[in-house]
Amino acid sequence: MTEPIHDEAELEPLRYPIGRSADASESNPQQREEWIEHIRRLPDRLEEAIEGLNEEQLDTPYRDGGWTVRQVVHHLADSHMNAYIRLKLALTEEGPTIKPYAEGDWAKQPDASGMAVGASLLILRGLHARWTFLLESLAAEQWARTFYHPESREWSRLDTQTSHYAWHGQHHTAQITALRDRSGWE
Repeated sequence: MTEPIHDEAELEPLRYPIGRSADASESNPQQREEWIEHIRRLPDRLEEAIEGLNEEQLDTPYRDGGWTVRQVVHHLADSHMNAYIRLKLALTEEGPTIKPYAEGDWAKQPDASGMAVGASLLILRGLHARWTFLLESLAAEQWARTFYHPESREWSRLDTQTSHYAWHGQHHTAQITALRDRSGWE
């Protein structure tokens, strides 16, 4: 077993294997197409990342002190469901205040820490089909619609949110694939 990593410089690439999010404050059609494609492909990429992992491997943290692979998969379903709802609120209400959630506490619930990942993969497959369909239907001016996040006390545009979740799926998938590579899992 390896020694736990406590040095922030060594921990950074484990936490953020593709780098930290650089959310766009505005966008153009080409950027939006790229983000939508990342969102569309997440379920396939995630399934590839966990393919063939056994229960012990699914219960392995992607880094010392981090979530297990199982928790990461369930987190993606939880987080992306919330993102989709925020999108719908911003499209149907004028400047709504969204409801934050305690993602760390959600990851400790029995459905995230002990349940098979198949249900969350199904959620992601259906959710991402709807999400990409809706994103592709947005008119140019709708990308500037906003919602208010009471914890960060910031307004977020839909293009900013979309850039973030395109990154978010890649980020967590890379945590899993990096763990596979470091562990030598075939």
